[in-house]
Amino acid sequence: MTRPLPATRSPESADSFDVGRYIDGVAGLFGGVANVIMQLSTPPVGYGVLESTVHSGNVMLHPIKRLRTTLTYLSVAMLGTDEERTAYREAVDVSHRPVHSTASSPVRYNAFDPALQLWVAACLHWGAQDLYERMHGPMDEATADAFYHLAARLGTTLQMPESMWPADRRAFAEYWATNLAKTSIDPVIRAYFDDLVDLRMLPRPAQLAFGRLHRFFVTGLLPERLRAEMGMTWTDRDERALAHILRAVGATQSRLPRPIRLFPLNAYLLDMRVRRRLGLRLV
Repeated sequence: MTRPLPATRSPESADSFDVGRYIDGVAGLFGGVANVIMQLSTPPVGYGVLESTVHSGNVMLHPIKRLRTTLTYLSVAMLGTDEERTAYREAVDVSHRPVHSTASSPVRYNAFDPALQLWVAACLHWGAQDLYERMHGPMDEATADAFYHLAARLGTTLQMPESMWPADRRAFAEYWATNLAKTSIDPVIRAYFDDLVDLRMLPRPAQLAFGRLHRFFVTGLLPERLRAEMGMTWTDRDERALAHILRAVGATQSRLPRPIRLFPLNAYLLDMRVRRRLGLRLV
């Protein structure tokens, strides 16, 4: 995935881009945990999550609430208004304030570190485009440019300055390759990831019913380097099977009415708007 990239068009040309046409709500069900592994494979992010004292956001303790928070963030970042992104950023800031390393932490981290937020946003963008193209085929260059420039919102809806987002897709590819090469997963973080992959936050029947299939999707959607870090195996036959599944799902999704195709992201966006109107907590 390191093919040369052509010159890209300016960020201003993406202003009227209808990003909702290129978002499948079901994609998060396939790629969610794989993307979490990407994000947390840089140790400061990994230990920031593992050591967090904000237990209400702990996926192992409150999986439904964590799902709502994460999908609401994605929906606001990509489909919300500027005002809504500002409101959600302020709400996330409240949760992030206690998340910083202590004297006993194995690495130094702070949830407000914009470089770490850039990495999180980069993982989300890489995963979103990778899944879209697996499901629907490659984007044309103009679409890929516009989709890329709008993806800066994945960082700016946190505390990442827009100026930190790589200037174009070529610069992003260089950033991605350089920083992916620096990732590492130690035994402590790997054990946490295995719990996520095997759905150990869910009741035992759900683990038995869906755990093996979930591991298949997570393994297939990870970059090869992180599969190796996780000690996962993946064959050409596995790759062909995953490709057939995702293209079939993509073909089905493309025929659905837009509100159904965007679900559940549109539902979480509506939930956030209702919460704002009623003065309820957003995170």
